[in-house]
Amino acid sequence: MVQSASRNNLRKTMRERRRGISERARVEASHDIAMLLTATHLFRNSRRIAFYYANDGEVETFALMRRAWDMGKDCYLPRLYRIRTRRLWFAFVQDGARLTVNRFGIPEPDLSPRHMVHARSLDLIVVPLVAFDTAGNRIGMGGGFYDSTLAFLNRRRAWQRPRLVGVAYDFQKVNSLHPYPWDVPLDAIVTEECIYCPPRRVP
Repeated sequence: MVQSASRNNLRKTMRERRRGISERARVEASHDIAMLLTATHLFRNSRRIAFYYANDGEVETFALMRRAWDMGKDCYLPRLYRIRTRRLWFAFVQDGARLTVNRFGIPEPDLSPRHMVHARSLDLIVVPLVAFDTAGNRIGMGGGFYDSTLAFLNRRRAWQRPRLVGVAYDFQKVNSLHPYPWDVPLDAIVTEECIYCPPRRVP
């Protein structure tokens, strides 16, 4: 099991390996992941879906968004709202939407706050990650933005929307991760190889 002391080493190793993927392999993996995820009941039954703008070698989500638009779904991208918080809001986007670069150098929708929604309003969120295990635990980039934004899910006992699906390359899977109390588990993880469904979490 990966403990806190080795999380930083794991994060560094995975990020370096992720950045080393060729453009062709990245495009092929993105396409394969889109094919797998969009065929699930979870994706098909979701109307409002949030994606992310890939950064630092992450799996691209353009193919996923394109298929979602073709299926008539509402698509959203995360946006940093207030500088001193770690919470994300989600802005409605259409094909060709104008983007601006945030303080981390990541493009995000160039929209006013009135066009943004809280995570509670979404059916499904596609979540980036650096490493994961088959129990649904993930390691992110270390900023805690998704865990802070989705903390309310750990307090719920009934209604569990939005559902969370991580997308990653299959080599990002590790044997076991030690979850912290604030970590929010994933409902599924989709790689170019297959779909991993944690116990009691069916896509």
